[in-house]
Amino acid sequence: MSAADTIPGLVRAAAQQYGDAEAVADGERRVSFAGLADLMASAAAGCVRRGVEPGDRVAIWAPNSLDWVVAALGAVAAGAALVPLNTRFKAAEAAWILDRSRAVLTFVSPPFLGNDYPAMLAGRAGVVILDPSQWDEDADPVEREAVERRIAAIAPGDTADVIFTSGTTGRPKGVLTTHAQTVRVFDTWAEVVGLRAGDRYLVVNPFFHTFGYKAGIIACLLRGATVVPQPVFDVPVVLDLIERERISVLAGPPTLFSSILDAPGRSARDLGSLRLVVTGAAIVPVALVERLRDELAIETVLTAYGLTEATGTVTMCRRGDDPVTIATTSGRAIPDTEVRVVGPDGQPVPAGEPGEVVVRGYNVMSGYFEDPAATAETIDADGWLHTGDIGVLDRDGNLRITDRLKDMYVVGGFNAYPAEIEQLLATHPGIADSAVVGVPDERLGEVGKAFVVPRPDTTLDPVEIIAWCRPQLANYKLPRSVEVVPSLPRNAAGKVLKFELRAGSVGQP
Repeated sequence: MSAADTIPGLVRAAAQQYGDAEAVADGERRVSFAGLADLMASAAAGCVRRGVEPGDRVAIWAPNSLDWVVAALGAVAAGAALVPLNTRFKAAEAAWILDRSRAVLTFVSPPFLGNDYPAMLAGRAGVVILDPSQWDEDADPVEREAVERRIAAIAPGDTADVIFTSGTTGRPKGVLTTHAQTVRVFDTWAEVVGLRAGDRYLVVNPFFHTFGYKAGIIACLLRGATVVPQPVFDVPVVLDLIERERISVLAGPPTLFSSILDAPGRSARDLGSLRLVVTGAAIVPVALVERLRDELAIETVLTAYGLTEATGTVTMCRRGDDPVTIATTSGRAIPDTEVRVVGPDGQPVPAGEPGEVVVRGYNVMSGYFEDPAATAETIDADGWLHTGDIGVLDRDGNLRITDRLKDMYVVGGFNAYPAEIEQLLATHPGIADSAVVGVPDERLGEVGKAFVVPRPDTTLDPVEIIAWCRPQLANYKLPRSVEVVPSLPRNAAGKVLKFELRAGSVGQP
């Protein structure tokens, strides 16, 4: 199919092309592509009924489900920009983004994993609890007509979503991405990985991430594949779903696939339907790629690199790449975009030399929501997006990420930003100074370690500090260990030398 250039247009094009084929399989609830288009219109009418105007922001705070898909598509069809919220956020984290984005409506799920979203947003206007029956509400002709006008008025260059991601300032910034960017990037993504009609795609990656939403829902709409949403990664449940739903596509961090390969009784499972695996977000052992091919007979295993500011995709390996290339690099730039590795002067460095990864092309965000200063700091005058990641390009153009200028680390597939955690630690009454780094962890890849300096005449207890942080931070952001130190190592400019902290040289002669 020729890709529509807006998301509602894509949904309707998929309904025409794939009709009664299954679009979403969520437990007992099954919806065809045609049915999904109808549900989108109902959800859009519900947004209109609740006062959503074109250009407004509509948030969703819920785990992966059919209702997330419907609410998201409905909000966008009503002309709003989608603001997804991390399901692991605490009340203050969610409230900050809702206030910053001025979301006029927030869809929330019933309590999930101990988080009572409705209770955490008690007293906030415009909170709607997701309920499958609400999509059955009959829209009056005026609402239906309004929805049709809204969909027709959406332009490819309109903002489709505002996805908040943290940066070096420690406060999340809203990344603006258009309809056209989303559709084009993930049409390319789907083409490169080989997603096709009839595939059954188990989406464990959270929909609130660019990857879960766009490489999941949007890619499946583009190719006529079925979305099978899974709210949490649980190995026995995933194995059951692969068998029962005949899953052919699975994406996620390397730890997900290691857990599947090492699961007790895995050899007795029928996992023969799996044909396509996409991973990344951390170091990928060559042995993992080989095991996926040898033990599970996976036809295609690919790795990629991206960030929210580049519509989630910068480089990708290609089908036919050897296991070493797939495991040790993130592949080449996607078509019609440019990737460079540059030195401090902004000039490209020779192949094999490290430098900052910069990106230019149609995948680069429109900017940060109502933050021109931060946008100008990130996208230079020549249109290059400065990622803050350190990488190396080989002579074939394959990119290997080696470090992070922004000190971000990845906890089981979730990005954690030290500045945000350090900002919280600064409010502790006994802490004078702090620094957070990512340290290796066998299960999660990396976890946070906090180095804290006590205030004068104060004794700090690492266990107490972790307990103090717990109610204020999502679990993946929570430092797993705390070390009390007399001071932090700094350079002449006063910048904390985090490489020394990672190396464990603090307090040593």
